[in-house]
Amino acid sequence: MQGIETLNGVNAAIAAADAAPDRTATGKEHFEVLDGLRGTAALLVVMYHIQGMMVFWQASRLMLPHAVLAVDFFFVLSGFVIGYAYDDRWDRMTAVQFLKIRLVRLHPLVVLGMLLGLASYLFDPFAAMAEHGHKRQLLLAFCLGLLLLPSGPLPNRFPDTHPLNTPCWSLLMEYVGNLAYAFALRRLRACSLGILALLSGALLVACAVHLGSLAQGAHWSSFWMAPVQLCFPFVTGLWLYRVRNRLPRLRIGWLPLSLVLTAIVAIPLIPSVGELKLNGLYEVACVVLLFPFIVVAGSHSDPGRGMLVVCKASSRISYPIYVTHYPFLYIWTNFVAHGNATQAQLVAIGVLLFLFLLLIAWAAYMFWDVPIRRHLRSSLRPSKISA
Repeated sequence: MQGIETLNGVNAAIAAADAAPDRTATGKEHFEVLDGLRGTAALLVVMYHIQGMMVFWQASRLMLPHAVLAVDFFFVLSGFVIGYAYDDRWDRMTAVQFLKIRLVRLHPLVVLGMLLGLASYLFDPFAAMAEHGHKRQLLLAFCLGLLLLPSGPLPNRFPDTHPLNTPCWSLLMEYVGNLAYAFALRRLRACSLGILALLSGALLVACAVHLGSLAQGAHWSSFWMAPVQLCFPFVTGLWLYRVRNRLPRLRIGWLPLSLVLTAIVAIPLIPSVGELKLNGLYEVACVVLLFPFIVVAGSHSDPGRGMLVVCKASSRISYPIYVTHYPFLYIWTNFVAHGNATQAQLVAIGVLLFLFLLLIAWAAYMFWDVPIRRHLRSSLRPSKISA
């Protein structure tokens, strides 16, 4: 009887925690809507990848053709949230301490993602012999990947800079943004940040209109675009945080903003008119105009009736699912390419795969990310800082 009462007490405590806003280690409340929107964007990316591989990336058959813009949205969110979390801590924190905090926050899942990428390469049942006989290349890609550094291509993989886990290219850019913040951007005033955002925005517009798409950065052929795609959204996010009190207080709940985000990425690819690449113009307009609007609205919004628990759950799996999903999709790609499944069977398996990836993300969060970060944070306590 006493055991049942104890269990009920634990369940009540968990329910109470889920019903209350999360707080950072320094006691600040999270932007619950922004956290939830990060989860929305991550799930859209996963669905895009599953369905895109199922139709061999045929543009006319893609259901979420602009979901690649989620990376740009992540960068805007990152700049905003880093400003909120750390701008007022530099009187008691050094740049090295800040970078340690960010490593604790980000790198445990980077390691897990790389381990999953290695396992998927070695044990893919649908790859036949395509992945044998390249041990040195594989070992080099794995070791560099643990450091988030690019490596050469691997057989039976996309021509990516991070062939064992493609999304790591954007995590590398996240680290670059953190370094830029620690050593330069945090010292700039809002006016200087605004000027930098305008200049980098103009460059982003020029590149998008020239290329016709912002689906860049992951491949070696377009890796030069990775810092271009980082600069404007990250700087703009930081600038938005600095001037947030001077902007209109738009109050829109998590669900409406999630629907807006979904609609943005679901619009079909836009054909060019003569030399004008309208698709690139549309995508850069989303990054330059719509994403800052969504972040500002989300920062002033409440989750909405009954949506707090959903936002928190969405937030907690957003980073794990983004980092862990792609190794499984290499296997999915080979299955689609070499299997004999019908379209209906592929749809059914794709839905089950999505649910499986949610489960993997939850397990990664609960049994890998949280315990490891808790242990690593304890090593930072003597310096009186925590992640």
